[in-house]
Amino acid sequence: MARKSTISARRAASPDDGSPTHGSVTAVTRALQVLEAFRIGERHLSLAELSRRTGLHNTTVLRLARTLALSGYMVQREEGEWRLGPAAGWLGARYQAGFDINNVVEPTLRELSRITQESASFYVREGDERACISRVEGPQSVRHHVRIGMRLPLQLGAPGRVILAFSGEPGRIYEEIRRRGFHVSMGEREAEVSSVAAPVFGLNWRLLGSMCISGPTSRLTKGRLEAHAQKVIDAANRLSYALAGSASEDTPKVVSTWHP
Repeated sequence: MARKSTISARRAASPDDGSPTHGSVTAVTRALQVLEAFRIGERHLSLAELSRRTGLHNTTVLRLARTLALSGYMVQREEGEWRLGPAAGWLGARYQAGFDINNVVEPTLRELSRITQESASFYVREGDERACISRVEGPQSVRHHVRIGMRLPLQLGAPGRVILAFSGEPGRIYEEIRRRGFHVSMGEREAEVSSVAAPVFGLNWRLLGSMCISGPTSRLTKGRLEAHAQKVIDAANRLSYALAGSASEDTPKVVSTWHP
């Protein structure tokens, strides 16, 4: 009898029943997989398609969908297909209402500045200019100074060139930037100032702006900029995933494609 009780207890703790595994709850993880199976613009999906995208068995997906439907996160149509429910929309609205982009941008810039020992900035497009909306100064005594809110030309400097490239600007230089996923500039906007920048994407993987590090050319040589390029790309990617969500078919192909 004791042996039977032990076996039953082990079965009760099985991950298939939604018990914690390595600090997570399998049932919750699977439920989130079902919700995330919907792509931007898709109104409804069949059970078979949900199963294919999540890699879960049809019966498992059906059980999860029905459970989510009880709380309004999914709705089954008369034809049998499933769509996201109103509760999913309310959850997104609550997130947007409480979201402050600087709460995500500034820590990312601070970490980038720490690992490169240079000043890190985030720029967004304002018409034909770029505006610095967040910046963390590097620890170096000699550095390039930019004020938050300062507007600069788009066509001069790595951050502006990156914004133009990923806005679809034609031309060989912009095609090259799109292929690499970053851009290096030396003395392009201001003599003796160098920078390397990468794109940042927001909701629905639309271009939001660019992230860069900058400093005097005497310290940030071409070799040093290229050595820092992957760090800037990685930081921009982390910020993009934080703002845009998980990867999907809309994710730009340039994200994390360059390696020295």
